[in-house]
Amino acid sequence: MRYVEAVSLSATHTFSKMSQSRIRLLAGLGVEGDAHLGRTVKHRSRVAADPTQPNLRQVHLIHGELHDELREAGFIVSPGQMGENITTRGIDLLALPTGTRLYIGETAEVEITGLRNPCDQLDRLQPGLMAAVLGRDEQGQLIRKAGIMGIVIAGGDVKPGDPIRIGLPTEPYRPLERV
Repeated sequence: MRYVEAVSLSATHTFSKMSQSRIRLLAGLGVEGDAHLGRTVKHRSRVAADPTQPNLRQVHLIHGELHDELREAGFIVSPGQMGENITTRGIDLLALPTGTRLYIGETAEVEITGLRNPCDQLDRLQPGLMAAVLGRDEQGQLIRKAGIMGIVIAGGDVKPGDPIRIGLPTEPYRPLERV
């Protein structure tokens, strides 16, 4: 079963986000009340580079299975701590192609834009956490495991327990790249 495990937001530019009983997604903007809400970029480093860039990082999703993996490695993590808005369960988010649509709850729809690029703030949360969310494949290519980013296509309330359906884009699929 694919579902929402937890939802989180932060009105300020804090790294971790507080768990909520529900969040509201707003089409074309992101998570209502979250510091990253907007049509243009809100992440500080991206604003510094070019504040007119479209916001391809309106919603941050992490698979709950990553939290399990990190706990097994000795880290103490819970939903929202790594900055995600939606923690999922039962979906290999990192295997989804760019452009995949996630239909969440009754009306919300998020289009996947790419991979989250982990930053050193993870090590401020817990030493070694950044290295734990990076890996290498058989060819030595970097694997970013810190979640995916998306834009809100259709708004709606999202809460823990909501089902998630997956809509794959038209082939050929484009692999996720960092956004």
